[in-house]
Amino acid sequence: PGQDEGEKKAAYRSDITYATNNELGFDYLRDNMKSALADMNQQDHYFAIVDEVDSILIDEARTPLIISGPSEDRSELYVTIDKLIPEVQDDHYSLDEKTRNVTYTDDGNEFLEARLREAGLLPEEQSLYNPESTTLVHHVNQGLRAHKLFTRDKDYIVRDKEVVLIDEFTGRMMAGRRLSDGLHQAIEAKEGVPIQPENVTLASVTFQNYFRLYEKLAGMTGTAATEAEEFQEIYKLGVMEIPTNVTVARVDEDDQIYRTAGEKFDGIVHEITEAHEKGQPVLVGTTSIERSEFLSGLLKKQKIAHNVLNARHHEQEAQIVADAGKPGAVTIATNMAGRGTDIQLGGNVEMRVMQALVEEPDADPEAIRARIEAEHADDKEKVLAAGGLFVLGTERHESRRIDNQLRGRSGRQGDPGRSTFFLSLEDDLMRIFGSERLDKVLSTLGMQEGEAIQHPWVNKSLERAQAKVEGRNFDIRKQLLKLDDVMNDQRKVIFSQRREIMEAAEVEEIVQDMRHEVIDDLVEQYMPPKTYADQWETETLAEEVRKKTGISPPVVEWAEEEGVDDEMIRERLYEESDRFMNSKAEQFGLDNMRSVEKQVLLQTMDAKWREHILKLEHLRSVVGFRAYAQRDPVNEYKTESFQLFEGLLNALRGEVTEKLALVRPLSAEEQQAMIRQMLAQQQAASAVASAKAPDSKAKAATGFDEHDPSTWGKPGRNAPCPCGSGKKFKHCHGRL
Repeated sequence: PGQDEGEKKAAYRSDITYATNNELGFDYLRDNMKSALADMNQQDHYFAIVDEVDSILIDEARTPLIISGPSEDRSELYVTIDKLIPEVQDDHYSLDEKTRNVTYTDDGNEFLEARLREAGLLPEEQSLYNPESTTLVHHVNQGLRAHKLFTRDKDYIVRDKEVVLIDEFTGRMMAGRRLSDGLHQAIEAKEGVPIQPENVTLASVTFQNYFRLYEKLAGMTGTAATEAEEFQEIYKLGVMEIPTNVTVARVDEDDQIYRTAGEKFDGIVHEITEAHEKGQPVLVGTTSIERSEFLSGLLKKQKIAHNVLNARHHEQEAQIVADAGKPGAVTIATNMAGRGTDIQLGGNVEMRVMQALVEEPDADPEAIRARIEAEHADDKEKVLAAGGLFVLGTERHESRRIDNQLRGRSGRQGDPGRSTFFLSLEDDLMRIFGSERLDKVLSTLGMQEGEAIQHPWVNKSLERAQAKVEGRNFDIRKQLLKLDDVMNDQRKVIFSQRREIMEAAEVEEIVQDMRHEVIDDLVEQYMPPKTYADQWETETLAEEVRKKTGISPPVVEWAEEEGVDDEMIRERLYEESDRFMNSKAEQFGLDNMRSVEKQVLLQTMDAKWREHILKLEHLRSVVGFRAYAQRDPVNEYKTESFQLFEGLLNALRGEVTEKLALVRPLSAEEQQAMIRQMLAQQQAASAVASAKAPDSKAKAATGFDEHDPSTWGKPGRNAPCPCGSGKKFKHCHGRL
């Protein structure tokens, strides 16, 4: 991000290109919105090596990269509906925490209809589920989701009057990323911050489909073993485990399970206090900002010095991580500290040297380094003697990989360390997915108040619950991929046709084929095969041909001729339309006409593809309901999206033909009027600039004279020459 086009082009033309996954995906989309081949940056997709491959191809697999543009402002509607949601009672909706889904009950629908009528949003005679109320239903559904499924300081934070999403896997802020379908706006209304306009999708692709463009794909990560099945099934990638450089000396203890969250946090504080007192550094992993700050409050009461690393304090991340391995250091972190974070025992020498040089700018750098290295060696010995880094998880994640990443912060390169998880029966994973079997195990083992239970059976039970969640998430990703594959095939067709058009020197044949296909469709519609001449709708055909192709052929007279059939009329229409477009090309000049054809074709294709994306998004949002009618949603989606795609191609042919039939070269008078208007705007802008900067030496134009080039300003090289000759400026007065 932040590179100019020249730098990007040079990077993509290197033998090896390093890039972030987001930028690769967005560059691919941007390239396929450009109108000239020379402007495209990416080349063919041969070989990609993805770092932290499980994060990108599995955790982020369901996240589409979207390039969007603004749509109409509906902020008032969001605010009005948001005021109704707090009035919704528990019996007005049903909440499924497993699938993170929330829907209104019949009572809820009746309540909403009454309140929406009072607010003047729903006419008296209209039901909430009439086709006319689709937009309203969408907004009330998103309002309910914003209030019941999204929690401040867990799913997002509010910063500078803006709702910023938090990555559930890394705990980091995702600045610039927004929820789609009006959900982000509903959360903004809930939080009372300025509501940004909704966006219309211009282009989108998922990481799954982007990286599957590459002929060869590989990746690396420390936590792929649990997802081997998904890598094989979706990406055809085998998973190979490479042994660690040095044998892992970390001790992974069994989970400690408490009855309530309060008892669990008391146990956590006690464990941290013990480790802190003996000089062992502790890294505490939490699942949300809210939990990390709650635990921080408990430690403050015990007067235990600690650092908090979450999306609120991400600016100090490097410093906090550098200090996390010091003797007795306590660091509370959200998932941020899980992946790719190297916590060095005794602290980070380089960071301490840099900090010391800032504090003592006149000191001898070598002396400072020697002093800090000696201190570090001493600190490291203390930490090793205390047992290395202690990783304490306060809750299990849905995915075992995220837990393994947290554990993996300790015991790096053969260092000693230990890890454990403190859980309670009130934790989300235990509450939502914990099986009855786990309850039976705990009852069998006996559980006193304030007491923790540790047992391998419990660990196995938890792992089964996590495996169940992972399996469900995998099934969701597979289902979504089936749907996305349909759009992906269509995307590849459109993008490949776009590229062919840009690579072609001229597109006259493509445009001619489109025009002939439009004529074919019209003849087939109004002169159906195997029908008699008196059944033909020749007048309507003549009118439609005039609208689409710009010609006015005597179709009625042709049809009255002896022995004429639909094929002969079709051929005559081909000839008439070709003759009309050839004469237009002569008026324009062949080069100009070919350029116009290419631009019209590309612009129309882009506009139609954008409309098609919106239709597919709508189809995707409703097709799931077909399952209630015992119909397979995936097959339904495939069938209907294919019909929509056929409609897109038909509409593209018709619109390109119609637009090219309407284009005409400007007359000399129109050219002069346009030039005068442009120059008047330039003069007005110059006058404003002069008024703002009276000392400027720049001269403003005093008036336009077609015989005086000094009054013409700076015409574009391809603009009509201001002298009125009708030639381009570069071929007339601008000739070099």
